[in-house]
Amino acid sequence: MMQVDDASTLPVTWWKSSFSDSAAQCVECGIVDDLTIAVRDSKTPHGPALLFTRYQLTGFVSAVAAGRFGDPE
Repeated sequence: MMQVDDASTLPVTWWKSSFSDSAAQCVECGIVDDLTIAVRDSKTPHGPALLFTRYQLTGFVSAVAAGRFGDPE
């Protein structure tokens, strides 16, 4: 995983989940290239973005769905 300091500089089209509404706190994703996906906080479009390989992001999403990170308190 890598980081970009200003997500708005990436040449991507950002999208949110169809389950998100305009007032929600969401993450946005963008396809950088065939292997790389960028993820940013929708509230701070000029803030940092994390860059994941497709394999890393798939593993992360699977782990979240499986409840491997526990319930934050």
